[in-house]
Amino acid sequence: APPGPPPGLALRTCPPRWAEGPQARPREDGAEQQLRELIQGASNPQELLQVSRGPELSSNLAALAIARLARLACEQRLDTESIRGDPRFQQLLDTVDAQISQVWNAPLVQLLRSLPALGLARGGRQARSVEQEVLWRLRRLPLRQLVQLAEHLAGQGHDGLLLPEVLRKLELRWTELEGTRTVVTLMAKVGHLSPTLMERLEDKALELAEQFDPDELRRVALALALQQRRCVPLLRALSYHLLQKPAELPLPVLTDLLFAYSKLSFQQPQVLHRLSLELQPHLGALSPAQVSRCARSFASLRWLSRPLAEAVAQYSLDNTQKLSITQLCGILVSFARLNFQPSSSEEFFSMVHEQLQGQEQQLDTHLLTDVVWSLCVLQQARPPHLRQVLSPEFQARLQGDTSPRAQSSWLKLLHINATARLEAPGYQGPFLPPKALGGDGDRDKDREKATQLQQGLREALPGALGGPDLVRHNVSTVYGWDIDAEVVLDSDNKPLPVRDFAAPHLLRSEGTKPLPPGARRVAVLRWEFPQFSSRGRELLGRGSMARRHLRAAGFLLAEVS
Repeated sequence: APPGPPPGLALRTCPPRWAEGPQARPREDGAEQQLRELIQGASNPQELLQVSRGPELSSNLAALAIARLARLACEQRLDTESIRGDPRFQQLLDTVDAQISQVWNAPLVQLLRSLPALGLARGGRQARSVEQEVLWRLRRLPLRQLVQLAEHLAGQGHDGLLLPEVLRKLELRWTELEGTRTVVTLMAKVGHLSPTLMERLEDKALELAEQFDPDELRRVALALALQQRRCVPLLRALSYHLLQKPAELPLPVLTDLLFAYSKLSFQQPQVLHRLSLELQPHLGALSPAQVSRCARSFASLRWLSRPLAEAVAQYSLDNTQKLSITQLCGILVSFARLNFQPSSSEEFFSMVHEQLQGQEQQLDTHLLTDVVWSLCVLQQARPPHLRQVLSPEFQARLQGDTSPRAQSSWLKLLHINATARLEAPGYQGPFLPPKALGGDGDRDKDREKATQLQQGLREALPGALGGPDLVRHNVSTVYGWDIDAEVVLDSDNKPLPVRDFAAPHLLRSEGTKPLPPGARRVAVLRWEFPQFSSRGRELLGRGSMARRHLRAAGFLLAEVS
């Protein structure tokens, strides 16, 4: 995922009001003060253009007039081409250009934004002159104006010398930053342009986290997510102070925080509990796209709130005609990842099958694989679904693709194939060909990649059982599931040489003997999310499917974590 969305070009944005307020400035005489008041109070372009004829017009007042003109043009949606073609406007530009060094800082910074808003090219002579003057003054600008400059230039997609210099100055002066709004604005609009500055801003945000209101907490979390910056100390601080907010959180805060936590794979149970609790009553106010996105976010965080999931299922039934096929598939896949069966299961899955019928061709290869895999997890797959994705034609669409997404889809096809063989007695084929099944048995080449727990099993089991020939380690099965260790026990629970017996779960079996009467295969499984309780692991649809398949294949399961 990219670090953040590219700054959008906004050539016709309204100049801000931040340079129009009173500034520290030299004293003005009465005529100049009167002209300033006239400029600031002008309500139409003609009043502003007329000041170009005044003898008291200084370069500073001309800059103010241009800035005010740009704001009026934006607010009143005026034709900027006619303004640029007026000789009086050219006179204002010439006045500024002749004595640009006399323009005060605030009007100069505002002028930099006003010229593009009036349609003058950023590469034109006037714009270059203003930019060069700002560049020379950077060291003397107050931090507030540096922040405003950075925000404006980043929003314009500026590619000249000025923006990098502004960022460099901010990197050096970050300790001067004060106020939550400034820090949040820089993180959201400028941080993606300078990793160094973003690190400093994260430190400052950590210091100010207690002062953030809910919307600022939202914007900071969103900035981290869009830039893929998983700053755990800051995320923990945001979570803590979010939980201290007594009032109910606004809906945009709920949805954006959920997106951010999901994007960063940051699971904070108390926060997720609050988000799910407060989202549920407002679910009907969300669009189908938002509901689907929320379901996917909770699923990626492996967090199941049954009341919220029930509400999502009911929303899907109530808004079937509004949900696109892709949005419905997103909800279905989310339920599968969490192994969630709605209480209205029959009605829900009837609706899903009805909506999917005849629409499969609209889904891309990977999404269709995800959908059928999800139906298999939830034990709702029908023979037509199995035939569609297990056909040679469908397999050919994945061949030659080495992307991570394609590898994930191949693994899911193995799971679907196992469902077809083990859980669909009436299904006659097609199935995946043997060459696609894997099932390599022992994989000693992966010994170096073994986790501490796997290594402990590898060292402890041979001694406990009585010899290395009584256990098979790190077994890759034809069902798409890996077994950390495999043992064969006779009817008296005594271990037998595992490699002497036929192993239908492997592509190539070393032994040929059938298991003795009363003998059983035991699969030792190490689940990948040890932070969950055993009950929590049941939430994972993938784990539920693995258990079903291995039991159907004749294994007893011994689980460790």
